Amino acid sequence: MIYRFANCELDVAGHHLKVAGRDVHVEPQVFDLIALLAMSAPDLVSYDQMIEAIWKGRIVSDATLSARVSAARSALGDSGRRQEVIKTVPRRGVQLIAEITTEDGQGDAPTATAPARALTQKIRYTSAPDGVGLAWAEMGEGPPLLRAGHWLSHLEEDLKSPIWEPLLARQSAHRRLIRYDPRGTGLSDRDVDYSHVTIETMTDDLEAVADAAGLDRFAIYAISQSVPVALNFAARHPDRVSRMILNNGLVQGSTAQGHPEQTATMVAMIKSGWGIAGSPFMKAIATVFAPRSTPEELDSLVHMQEVSASPEIAAEIRRVVGEIDVSAILPLVTAPALIMHCSGDAVQSPAQSKHIARGIQEAEFIPCDSPNHIVVPSDPIWGPCVDDFDRFLAEEFA
Repeated sequence: MIYRFANCELDVAGHHLKVAGRDVHVEPQVFDLIALLAMSAPDLVSYDQMIEAIWKGRIVSDATLSARVSAARSALGDSGRRQEVIKTVPRRGVQLIAEITTEDGQGDAPTATAPARALTQKIRYTSAPDGVGLAWAEMGEGPPLLRAGHWLSHLEEDLKSPIWEPLLARQSAHRRLIRYDPRGTGLSDRDVDYSHVTIETMTDDLEAVADAAGLDRFAIYAISQSVPVALNFAARHPDRVSRMILNNGLVQGSTAQGHPEQTATMVAMIKSGWGIAGSPFMKAIATVFAPRSTPEELDSLVHMQEVSASPEIAAEIRRVVGEIDVSAILPLVTAPALIMHCSGDAVQSPAQSKHIARGIQEAEFIPCDSPNHIVVPSDPIWGPCVDDFDRFLAEEFA
């Protein structure tokens, strides 16, 4: 069966979605949710019905449900603010409210519980200028988006993470998403010397991945310590960066701000507790990095520590971040930037992002009402933030 609504065409049997005449690739559970809503329209689909049909009755968190609904809206060109296609009825469920026409397809139409295809990627390798091996991956099709490398990530494990997988699904729904593991982490070379690593080295790594992926002009998404790397690349190559999303970032590290004791304290905590459940560092993750999160999300941060980097490398990365200062290059950044920062972020002060916004001519600043440094899908601001990401990237082609 083929369902047509708004400017969308959904071929359930062919597992194919078009929006505005363009093929849209979504992860399997999102496709199944859209199919379930289309086949049920205009009736309301309860959250229990969603769980039974898509997850076969397995227990899933409210954050997972919210993330899939948000991803479905994004795929259809809708948003949580507009709700012109998918409407949420609080505490009851969701419904597809756009007018639908149907057309019989070939053969029997499968149900929305048909076997799902996993979110997939192709992993490749390249070398930094100094010879360090860098692992990078690509997924999705469309305009390029490069996600700058940051810690607490791993190319393979990210696809299983309740924190990163929903965001990757959204970011790759309409775009060719490129991401990489920073040197010393994930699938990149792990046995590396960080004693001479600087912001320029980290920028060289981003550039090596962009070149390996054949990216000429592209958008960049950066969070936390990858924000100054993205800024430095944009200043170095203004002709190559079309847009930037800078989330909870920094312009000056704690050492560069004149507070080396803050850097030393964090480095010591990492060395003593990285990747160990119940350690003081893990308590810091819970209370500082993501205080508004679910137990499942916090557990995933523990696991990500274990697989992403050794305590020694993680500590060295934090030391380098403390020394970063890219304030002088901000006037050289010409790409439009969407700068977002959580008001209660205790890891990087919102003043850092305000500093960036003042220094870039084409900057839009959005404060977010959250205590988190890592914005997780269970956080109520997650959906609106990701909607803003999509809106800002789409403006490039408006």
